[in-house]
Amino acid sequence: MMRGVTGWAVAVRAPTREQLDAAGGEGLPRGEAALGPIEITQEPVDSVLLRHRMLRLPVLRGVVALGESMRIGFRALNVSINTTMGEEGQEMSTGTWLFALVAGIGLAVGLFFVIPVTLTSLIKDQLGSAVLFWLVEGVLRTAIFVGYLVALTRLGHLRRLFEYHGAEHKAISCHEAGRALTPENAQSFSRLHPRCGTSFMLIVMIVAIFAFAPVGLPAWYWLVLTRILGVPLIAGLAFEIVKATGRHRRAGWARVAMWPGMQLQKLTTREPDSDQLAVAIAALTTVLATERPGPGADDMVGLAVVA
Repeated sequence: MMRGVTGWAVAVRAPTREQLDAAGGEGLPRGEAALGPIEITQEPVDSVLLRHRMLRLPVLRGVVALGESMRIGFRALNVSINTTMGEEGQEMSTGTWLFALVAGIGLAVGLFFVIPVTLTSLIKDQLGSAVLFWLVEGVLRTAIFVGYLVALTRLGHLRRLFEYHGAEHKAISCHEAGRALTPENAQSFSRLHPRCGTSFMLIVMIVAIFAFAPVGLPAWYWLVLTRILGVPLIAGLAFEIVKATGRHRRAGWARVAMWPGMQLQKLTTREPDSDQLAVAIAALTTVLATERPGPGADDMVGLAVVA
C-alpha cells in the first residue's frame, strides 16, 4: 500500500481461479503465493490536514496523520482480504472497524505502556529514585517491543508480509533516486527505509523515556493514567523526529538517530522477489500518476509518499 498527498492505492496479487477452486472457497492457505494478475484499488485522500491549517501545527499534525493512516490501513487490509478470498463488494462495517481500531490501540497501549510501568512500580521502593524508575521502565518497554517483533518473525506465515514490506521500501527508494520503476532497478536498493513504521515505533519507545520523566513517582494508578493519556503527545513528538531525520537523512546527526530503527527493520522486512516488487511498483506508480502536490505540499507532513 502506498499513500500520497492526494490519494492512496493498494495493489494485490490476486489468486488464479485454479487456486481458489483448490482452496474450496476458503481463500489461499497461509504463506501460499497468489499467481494471478495484480489488482489495484485507488482512492482519494480526504484529509482534515488539507482543510484545516491549525491541525498542521507541529506535534498535533502527527497525531492526526497517524489516526488517518490507521483508517486507510484498515481499508487497505479489507481490500487485500477480499482480493485473496476472490470476493468483491464486501466492506468492513463501521462497528467492525471501530472494534479493530480500539482493540489494536488497546493492545499497543497495554503491552508497551501499562505493563512496563506496572511491573516497574512493583520495585519502586527498591529503586528509590525517579531517574532510576523511568530508566528501568524505558528499558523494559523497549525490551518488550523488540521481543514482540522477534516473536512475530517466528511466525512462518508472516514471512511474505515482511517480504512485501521490503518491496515497498525498495520501490520508494528507487523512485527517490530518480531511477525507472522496474523490479530490476528496485531490487538493487536496500530494503530498509528511514520513513518506516518500525523506526517510528522505536522512536516512540525512546521518546517516552524522557517524556514521562517530569511526572516523578506518584501513586501507581497515577503512573498508569499518565502513560495512557500521554500516548498522543509521545506519538506526535516521535512523528516530528521522523520528519526531521527523513528531511536531513544525509546529515551526520540524522544518520545516528536513524541507525537503531534501520537495524530493527531487519526484523520486519525480508528480501522480496521480482513478482513482489512488481506489486509494490504498481501501487506506487498508481499514486504518482495522480499526484498534484502544489505550493506548500511539504507542510502536509504525513501525506508524503510512504509505505
